[in-house]
Parts: sequence; structure tokens; C-alpha cells
Amino acid sequence: MTDLEYARKYFEGDRYAVSTTGAVIDEVGKGMSLISLKLDDRHKNALGHVMGGVYAAVADFAFAVASQYDEYPTVTLSSSINYLAPVKGDCLFARCSCLRNGRTACFYEAVITDGDGTLCAKASFAGYKIKASAKVPEEAAAEPDPYRRWL
Repeated sequence: MTDLEYARKYFEGDRYAVSTTGAVIDEVGKGMSLISLKLDDRHKNALGHVMGGVYAAVADFAFAVASQYDEYPTVTLSSSINYLAPVKGDCLFARCSCLRNGRTACFYEAVITDGDGTLCAKASFAGYKIKASAKVPEEAAAEPDPYRRWL
């Protein structure tokens, strides 16, 4: 199985991001991810625009995927999002990348664009590695699959 297939399998349990919103993991690697979302009426607010929470959910999911690739389980300590432009079209993308990865904390940025490449929002995340002080069991350390060792 590829890293992308493992990531998709691992995050099937994230029912909100995957099932409710419809987010899809398109790319994954060390300290990065790309998430896409095909937009429909369930993603719109009363004005007919994409709800701000949709931007935030896709960015947060991108952070979760990127920060846990080949790392300890990570939770969000804080996040911030700036909305820059409305989404045009029916696709939303969040590309998340690591700014700094420490022993117990990490910092990431997600860039949210639409299908035309318009910069729609930027989000920043601080994460905490919840098992960073624990020793990795030998059998898990030998496991070559990035997400599998924490299942």
C-alpha cells in the first residue's frame, strides 16, 4: 500500500472531515498534505457563499494529515484563519506544510485555494504531540508504514 492509501485508510475514522464534508486526501508526505473538497449546497451559508467553517474544516483536516505523517499523534493547541476571498467554482483545496517541527510541539500553515488557484484563506496551527515523551515500541519503530504504527 502507498503512503496515500495508508493515510486515507487511517483517516477514514475522521467522520466529520471525510463523511460529512466530503474532504479527500490527495497528497501526503513528510510535513505536508493536500486536501480537496468538491463543494455542493451543503457547504453554503444563507447568502449562498461557502461557509467559513468549511474553509476551517478543510484546513484543520489538512493539518491533521500533515502533522501525523510519520509522527506521534498530534492535537491542535491553537489555530487561526484569515479569510481572503470567496471561493469561485465548485472545488476547494488546502495545502498544509510544516513551518517548524519540535520534540513536543509543531507549527504548520495551510493555504486554501479554489479551483482557479485564487488564494481564499490562510490558516496557522500549533500542535502538541501527545506521546512525544513516550518511547516507541521496537515493533512499531520497525514498522515502515507512517500511520500504521499508531493504529
